[in-house]
Amino acid sequence: MLKNIEEMVGEGIKGLIPYKPGKPMEELERELGITDSVKVASNENPIGPSPKAVEAIKEALSNLNRYPDGNATVLKDRLAEKLGVKPTNLIIGNGSNEILELMLRTYLGPGESVVFSEHAFVVYMLVTRAAGGRGIAVPMKGFTHDLEAIAKAIEPDTRLVFVANPNNPTGTFNTGEEVEALIDALPDKCLLVIDEAYVEYVQDPSYPDSLKYLDRPVLIARTFSKLHGLAGLRIGYGVANERIIEYMNRVRQPFNVNAIAQIAATAALDDTEHRKLVIETNKVGMAFVKEKLKAMDLTWVPSVANFLLINVERPGMEVFQKLLPKGVIVRAMTEYGYPEYIRVTIGTREENVKFIKTLGEVLGRDVSV
Repeated sequence: MLKNIEEMVGEGIKGLIPYKPGKPMEELERELGITDSVKVASNENPIGPSPKAVEAIKEALSNLNRYPDGNATVLKDRLAEKLGVKPTNLIIGNGSNEILELMLRTYLGPGESVVFSEHAFVVYMLVTRAAGGRGIAVPMKGFTHDLEAIAKAIEPDTRLVFVANPNNPTGTFNTGEEVEALIDALPDKCLLVIDEAYVEYVQDPSYPDSLKYLDRPVLIARTFSKLHGLAGLRIGYGVANERIIEYMNRVRQPFNVNAIAQIAATAALDDTEHRKLVIETNKVGMAFVKEKLKAMDLTWVPSVANFLLINVERPGMEVFQKLLPKGVIVRAMTEYGYPEYIRVTIGTREENVKFIKTLGEVLGRDVSV
């Protein structure tokens, strides 16, 4: 029998609530006996992966008996060329989440603190506490990171600051001027992690070019899950000064990224047509959804990403639960501190139409689609 197992669990882990991913479409369809559900809950790419990535995967399937390249050499070389950095500035991870965890495991000691916004990606708090650290959540200014307040919240034992830019779940961003002011305010022995999972969707010229900070105490985390549509393969990367990366590689597990993910990501980098299609689909879909939300007298937070945070003027969990039986999966935002909001991914034309039509039915608001 298991005895006293609770006494073996670290104090930072005991109070954690596991991250809850969006409900899978297959599970919902099985429960309801339907085949036309739409999932607009997880900010996934509705177009699918790059065709070039799919072909590269097919060609590589016969070599699965071999271990992957533990250094991800080919991907690093191609990525370095694309970004204008050196391969030694890069670390590849099992999704950008692993990059965040590697930063904590490398640079955070027991009991030391990490600063982030209270309405930022919930994983920041989870990984901090799991690593034995202490999270400091800073109120946002409206729906955007208050970087001045974040700088003031840094304590003597703060080792890391997390800033999602653009932020999930609000879709807002901080300008280059704001980010640089935060970097300048960082004390010694404190690193800034800029989470840029949605960077490729941003069109605003005031968005910062974070790659120019590689001589500063900064790490940029990015992913192939969103624009490139490779969420199911779990592959992301970090960009930073070589000294920062070198110590992270001492902690990183060998063969942490599988061979198929490396091959697919390398191929996806060269698929400019797929990139254009995804960005244009998001642009058109965003305009359509906003137009219909306005027709229903609903408000939303301005977003530069591929999703919207929508005020449904009643408990978001209630709306989520009423949409589910109708085959529409969204994300209620109660756990993020926005109880009357839902987060909705911009999908294909068909997905957007179904979401808007069904939302109108649930809220009792007429809307033509």
